[in-house]
Amino acid sequence: MFNAASVPSFSSSSSSSSTSADASGLTGYGWTAELAELFTPFGEAGLLPARIVRVDRGQCDAVIADPETGEPRTVRFDTRPVGDADMINCPCTGDWAAVDLYAQPMASVAALLPRSTAIIRKVAGKRSDGQVLAANVDTVLIASSLATDPDLGRIERFLALAWESGADPLVVLTKADLVDDADFIRADVEAVAPGVTVVVVSAETGEGMDVLRACTPGTTAVIGQSGVGKSTLTNALAGSSVMTVQEAREVDQKGRHTTTTRELIPLPGGGVLIDTPGLREVGLYGGEGVDLAFADIAELAEDCRFHDCGHHTEPGCAVRAALADGTLPQRRMDSYLKLQRENEWIASRSDARVAKARLKKWKTINKSMRAAGGPVKR
Repeated sequence: MFNAASVPSFSSSSSSSSTSADASGLTGYGWTAELAELFTPFGEAGLLPARIVRVDRGQCDAVIADPETGEPRTVRFDTRPVGDADMINCPCTGDWAAVDLYAQPMASVAALLPRSTAIIRKVAGKRSDGQVLAANVDTVLIASSLATDPDLGRIERFLALAWESGADPLVVLTKADLVDDADFIRADVEAVAPGVTVVVVSAETGEGMDVLRACTPGTTAVIGQSGVGKSTLTNALAGSSVMTVQEAREVDQKGRHTTTTRELIPLPGGGVLIDTPGLREVGLYGGEGVDLAFADIAELAEDCRFHDCGHHTEPGCAVRAALADGTLPQRRMDSYLKLQRENEWIASRSDARVAKARLKKWKTINKSMRAAGGPVKR
């Protein structure tokens, strides 16, 4: 299940003629000609295209083009996986799916289309499994509040997560109405976000909101800590109170969890927004996101004498030279090294999982062959 490589069987009560609705009703949710081409074999099997807008406890809400009218409408589907589906391959908000509207006992997701992008973080705790926060995202909006001094290290971590997703990062500094030095703070944030647009906004006064709307076409996922104003920002972009908002604590301006599930919301000016719960822990899930988030260090490293310079005691190290003359802040270098160590740990755990799965497979094969008359040699 949830494999777009093959078209699964579906309930005999469905039929191609009864489900062949015009999917143009999903254009406002991001449906494209490219997706239509990918969906062709599923459509021929009588399945309908849908975009998942909310996932909750083995079920999801997805928007489809009504088979009768072609207009978008929301339907609840069963998403419980069959077999050993892992967390990464399970349906997620933002996924495009092939659905069987007439399956019994309830409509079900038969397969997922390949994801163009995916925001994946390491699950909380010591486990190294990944969790998909949102799929098929064009822009990752990293929200940070100006009500307190922005945590630059956390912003760098979010940027690595965003770059790794394959989408474009965008940093939004919220609650500009609460400070007088927003432009100075923006300059500090821009220094740790090379190549990334940083926008200062206030959902209360409307400052910067026109610029933000222009920066968020297509599908945008909003991530950040609780209390930074994600839900308020979502309501402002949606033009209505689609998300519940709670005030941050006055004593420390830290927020309470208001959003409890990831939800996809269509915007009046076009495009869709995925609001996500506040992230207390932002574990990376490997890949090249760190190098992209620290492109300035990567650029410095190109001038090191040795191509495999570790930036420790090697002679001719351009990175250590930049640290010595103050061009590169020590805080940023420490942050880079910390995230690199996390990536290395995830990579080692991933390799260990692959080795364990391979060993388990061969043990099973050998057990079967011994029962049949002899062991199998690798």
